Amino acid sequence: MSPRSGVLFTWLAIYLGVLAWSGVGPKDRLTWVLEVAPAAIGLAVLAATRRRYPLTPVAYLLVLVHAVILMVGGHYTYAEVPLFDDLAEWLGHARNNYDKLGHFAQGFVPALLAREILLRTGAVRGRGWLNYVVVTTCLALSAFYELLEWLAAEVSGEAAEAFLGTQGYVWDTQSDMALALFGAICSLLLLSRLHDRQLAAFAWPGRTMAHGEP
Repeated sequence: MSPRSGVLFTWLAIYLGVLAWSGVGPKDRLTWVLEVAPAAIGLAVLAATRRRYPLTPVAYLLVLVHAVILMVGGHYTYAEVPLFDDLAEWLGHARNNYDKLGHFAQGFVPALLAREILLRTGAVRGRGWLNYVVVTTCLALSAFYELLEWLAAEVSGEAAEAFLGTQGYVWDTQSDMALALFGAICSLLLLSRLHDRQLAAFAWPGRTMAHGEP
């Protein structure tokens, strides 16, 4: 088995293992389906594009981490993840904040994916504009997801509270989007150099070396 095959096997083993655990006796089955659906769609997209549009190692790692966050939230519902109940008690918080971790990841992970696509396609020139487009794209995605949550909650009826996870917090939607924005900015600040190094060493189908490419 080649190192690359071993990494792929490990990635899939973690993904499928957590998915199987998540789907056994979830708190609410409909909520589980709604929460895990983005992770399942992500896997399907990665599988379909793996050969013609492979990603950098750090991008695949972040997608896996985000998928695990979604699966854990789907199993317990975002408002009842036990570890974050304990953290709320230790820190004196009135609510379980696992959903805030999820929305931070909602900005942190897509930021790197958007950055990779924009750099590889040459769609944006100049690092200042690149960062601006990445951050605003992540904020737009977060706002769109909040609209989807609203629609899903209207359709799901009694399951709405478990899916939304507002826990009575009146500013939940605004804080969710703010955390996604913060996550996108943190991703750019923390990972841009590593991402540039991986892109420089990474060969993908159809790649041509451009002047000034990292």
